[in-house]
Amino acid sequence: MVYKRVVIKIGTAVLTENGSLAEERIEKIANFVANLKKANIDVIIVTSGAVSAGFSKVQLDKKILANRQALASIGQPYLMSVYRNKFDKFNITISQILIIEADFDSRKRTENAKNTVNVLLSNGVVPIINENDTVATEELAFGDNDQLSAHSTFYFNSNLLIILSDIDGYYNKNPRIYNDAILQTRIYSVSDEELDQTVSPNNAFATGGIVTKLKSAKFLLDRGGAMLLASGFDLQTVEKFLLENEQISGTLFKA
Repeated sequence: MVYKRVVIKIGTAVLTENGSLAEERIEKIANFVANLKKANIDVIIVTSGAVSAGFSKVQLDKKILANRQALASIGQPYLMSVYRNKFDKFNITISQILIIEADFDSRKRTENAKNTVNVLLSNGVVPIINENDTVATEELAFGDNDQLSAHSTFYFNSNLLIILSDIDGYYNKNPRIYNDAILQTRIYSVSDEELDQTVSPNNAFATGGIVTKLKSAKFLLDRGGAMLLASGFDLQTVEKFLLENEQISGTLFKA
């Protein structure tokens, strides 16, 4: 299938390393996006990482919600400055859009956001979306932008959501515990039992886990959409999938 508009969600574990932003990794993502644009694929990015970026500047106690919101406020402009620096190397202009999930509950605000995204994409600009963490406490507590990216995929008329994570796909059991865990390359539906698992992020700053990714997949599957869960450390899987229509790894959720 040819995907003409994709949303790429980049998780905190991909964006950070040893307590700092992983700038080399971000530059590889920028190069990847440049290759997609050359193939006439529109790209929308949903980014995490603002809290951890803020913590690299000011060490506040992350267990306190107000501190996490303050860290996001500190980290968001820093994160965007790194994105801008890396995308400038490929002559790509980026923009920032801050959204809360409640915005999608308003038909007018959703339409306004969609119109903005369409104007940006039609002018070659890559929108970078993040949750407005200073007012959206739900995301800081539960979501790590997984569900925000699913909503962005659906409401902004994208063909596919790609979640770049520190895991390379969805396994039949936890691969960090079981050596015989098997990667499931294609999932057609997500059961309620799978959604009832305990959220267990592996990264100190991540607020999601496999459950939030499954919820995102189910949201899109229920609406005829698709999601690819793949590693953000090796972009070969998503490059092959989008540019050569070949799935060499990762998990494709598609009815």
